[in-house]
Amino acid sequence: MTATIDTPVAAPQVYTAPVITGPLPGPRSAELLDRQAGRESNSRSYPRKLPMAVRRGKGSYVEDLDGNVFLDFLSGAGVLSLGHNHPEPLAAAHRQLDEFVHGLDFPTPVKDEFTELTIGMLPEPMRERTRIHFCGPTGANAVDAALKLCKTATGREEIITFQGGFHGATLAALSVTGLVEQKEPVRGRMPGVHFFPYSNCHNCPLGLKRDICQVNCAAFLEKALTDVNGGITLPAAVIMELVQGEGGVIPAEVEFVQRIREVTRRLGIPLIVDEVQSGCGRTGTWFAFEQYGIEPDVVCASKALSGMGLPASVILYDEKLDVWKPGAHSGTFRGNQPAFAAGVATMKVVKRERVLENVRARADQLMVHLQGLRELTPYVADVRGLGLMTGVELTDPHTGLPADQLAKQVQWEAVSRGLIIELGGRDDCVVRMLPPLNCSAREIDQAGRIIRESLTAALAALGLTTAADA
Repeated sequence: MTATIDTPVAAPQVYTAPVITGPLPGPRSAELLDRQAGRESNSRSYPRKLPMAVRRGKGSYVEDLDGNVFLDFLSGAGVLSLGHNHPEPLAAAHRQLDEFVHGLDFPTPVKDEFTELTIGMLPEPMRERTRIHFCGPTGANAVDAALKLCKTATGREEIITFQGGFHGATLAALSVTGLVEQKEPVRGRMPGVHFFPYSNCHNCPLGLKRDICQVNCAAFLEKALTDVNGGITLPAAVIMELVQGEGGVIPAEVEFVQRIREVTRRLGIPLIVDEVQSGCGRTGTWFAFEQYGIEPDVVCASKALSGMGLPASVILYDEKLDVWKPGAHSGTFRGNQPAFAAGVATMKVVKRERVLENVRARADQLMVHLQGLRELTPYVADVRGLGLMTGVELTDPHTGLPADQLAKQVQWEAVSRGLIIELGGRDDCVVRMLPPLNCSAREIDQAGRIIRESLTAALAALGLTTAADA
């Protein structure tokens, strides 16, 4: 059977606000969603929660096949740092398509410029001693490469990671990921992985309160690594996210990160910082680790490297770890030339248009909207984030359990009003936002209004407590 999806007539070229024309999904989207369900893997996820078939995107908006326009605060799960189809990276990729597309690990002018600019985005003390390795093509590939590099360089086997972390769905990346639901069906995971408490002060894994805690989560790891009876031999690496993304948008405490860096440096343990989601400007600095006053040994980057969704993945690491032999870690799609061209254009836009300043300003503006949700209901347990990586945790105030059904209803109410958002955290009880880094003040206000309306509607739909009832 052939699809009969017609192109909407006279679709708008410029979007300024969400427009919803009827119940979701519309008829054209429903047809394509049905065809997808009949042919694609049962693992597909986004279309189940956000029922649309996308026709095109521009800036912070996407349009579906039925003419509905959505404000996209998911941004390809953080991939589209400049929104959909920004003209400069798009034009750069188009030009590169006419020149050279697939380059393995051969040097090319555009790859050289991408390398120069990417290393130049690091803090100055790190630049001269940093090597770059091109992985391919996803963030999980970068995590795999980082683990392999550290095991090779140290000759050690064990890895330390943190509860709540997410590092990808390949076998090695999944092995250092905290989400048990994804891991349980998979046999033969990478051995020698140890999970330690993460700095989550809102839901302390040690049951402590921050005002009486001496960052015990860091002390616990320090003790395990230095105690002759700690049970762990010296590991090949410690891997951590500085902002746990899929884990519920949890920025680590600065002291926690600095103490982990101190003990790993003192014991000669490479520290891998996974910046796949938090990197490339998402938190208001090019890398989140800059805000923690540390220098990691290895940085994993991917998602937003091209700025427009073309796959690219790298690890940036201290040259002292560069012990690989030629061909020790390869990948067919590590030489994506259009992605490099788009990435060069994106970094130039970020610098010229002061995009990082915009991230910080829009983050402050969004936080005002999100903090205001607390006045609506005691179900808003926490509002947190770093830069434009933000989350609202919803918890039942009577039981203390995750309010996952409320979060799902909020997401549905939001998309029904034209706002695309994501869920994460324990039992998907955290409403997450990853807007384009160049989003406008007007778009933040649009999103803030819709989130507020959506939470109010979700509470009413589920018959839950409002602030007036509390």
